[in-house]
Amino acid sequence: MNTKIIYIGVLIMLLSIASGCKSKKDIVSKFPKEFSISKEELKDKIRGGWAGQTIGVTYGGPTEFRFKGTMIQDYQDIIWHDHYIKETYELDPGLYDDVYLDLTFVNILEKVGLNASADAFALEFANEDYKLWHANQAARYNVLNGIMPPASGHWMNNPHADDIDFQIEADFIGLMSPGMINTSSDYCDRIGHIMNYGDGWYGGVFMSAMYTLAYTSNDLDFVINEALKTIPEQSLFYKTIADVIKWHKQYPNDWKQTWFEVEKNHSSEKGCPEGVFNSFNIDARLNAAYVIIGLLYGQKDFHKTMDISTRCGQDSDCNPATAAGILGVMDGYKNIPAFWKPALEEAEGLKFPYMDITLNQVYDLTYKHSLQLIEQNGGKIEGDKVHIKVQKPETVRFEESFVGMYPKEERYLRQHYTDKNINIDFTGNGIVVLGNVNSICSTTKSDYVALLDVYIDGEKVEQVKMPFDYIVRKYDIYHKYLLKEGKHHVEIKWVNKSPDFSIYMKSIVIYSDSQNKPLDTTKK
Repeated sequence: MNTKIIYIGVLIMLLSIASGCKSKKDIVSKFPKEFSISKEELKDKIRGGWAGQTIGVTYGGPTEFRFKGTMIQDYQDIIWHDHYIKETYELDPGLYDDVYLDLTFVNILEKVGLNASADAFALEFANEDYKLWHANQAARYNVLNGIMPPASGHWMNNPHADDIDFQIEADFIGLMSPGMINTSSDYCDRIGHIMNYGDGWYGGVFMSAMYTLAYTSNDLDFVINEALKTIPEQSLFYKTIADVIKWHKQYPNDWKQTWFEVEKNHSSEKGCPEGVFNSFNIDARLNAAYVIIGLLYGQKDFHKTMDISTRCGQDSDCNPATAAGILGVMDGYKNIPAFWKPALEEAEGLKFPYMDITLNQVYDLTYKHSLQLIEQNGGKIEGDKVHIKVQKPETVRFEESFVGMYPKEERYLRQHYTDKNINIDFTGNGIVVLGNVNSICSTTKSDYVALLDVYIDGEKVEQVKMPFDYIVRKYDIYHKYLLKEGKHHVEIKWVNKSPDFSIYMKSIVIYSDSQNKPLDTTKK
């Protein structure tokens, strides 16, 4: 009897082990060595990704940066109608910066080839005539003035290095790299350092990684967790997204509670001088958290996903664009609800704002580039079938921006200079002077470039060129990091003054090598 009981116990244990092995095998099977897809399904997923991006950015457009540090309340309607995308193309073309940058890079791949250099991408985007902001505009200025990638995106040369810019224009990389997550990271390294570094770069790596995985899996948890493996665990970007995943498990039915946790723990801005000491936050990792909140709580519902990512606030057009783009790849265009398609399909044949290319043409180009990449990376195309060599995620190198820099003080000045030099005394180890060239005579077009000689502690360190032209403008008047901690004097001399222009100094942000201490009220 005892022998029989032991035998049954051993049998149960063996069955349990076998069951456990099967479970592990199922997990491993999510990363098969090869993934096969029909050409039509591949085309449909590519169209779904571009469509989701375009629908999402249009949906969130009217709320962009109107809600900073606060969510958009449920009672606030967000409009949509069957002509909305075409209408927005015409009335607000600058809204689509997170798509027309993608299209610029797609064009370079077509003109130069898949091995196009970082310089080729940088020169093309720097010389385009569309509007740019933050890290993109700072990088454009750098490139046009001889600072090429990766220096153009490094935080010592770009105060906006951690901003969202590359995060919102890396979609095209993931879209053309189905199942090839490390190939995607390689392109991100080449292109993302044009305008970003550190957490700003990681935003693009992470988002494009999710796109690549969305081709091979419809399990959102798997896609998000595996994509996060590309990001170094010691980075703030990784910790932010890992916390969102943790809080989603803790509060599975309350996205607003997770949003509050993100605000409490991850909303502190350090880099962007417009966001420091302000509720404005264009940091990549915070807005990436909003993308993940939308994906996790949206539960693969197209509208719910966009709506939650939008209602998280801040960059509330770009975040739903990314979330909807990833979902569009995962489910394919055919499964995007019919409600959204009339507006998209009306615009598919129109030239995209600032571009000589339509969405229909972009679908074809991405499909073409995708097939080329698949073959380059060991895949095969046989008749109607595409066989992809699936890559397991590898972690990219660790980078960190603004090391040894802590925001210390902001002076909001709003001063116009016509005759006097700008003189600033401060104590710390870094400074950013925000401002631009203004027209006194209401000129809107001019090739005038102000020349500003910058002196630090009496020594001339640089001559800054400040174009009046908005397209090629210098985003901030001047910045300098990692000075020796202590008292410093900055003098800015305008050497080619013009009676038609003034130098407008908006504000100053000062940094220190240590954090500000709370007020000690115990002292008398």
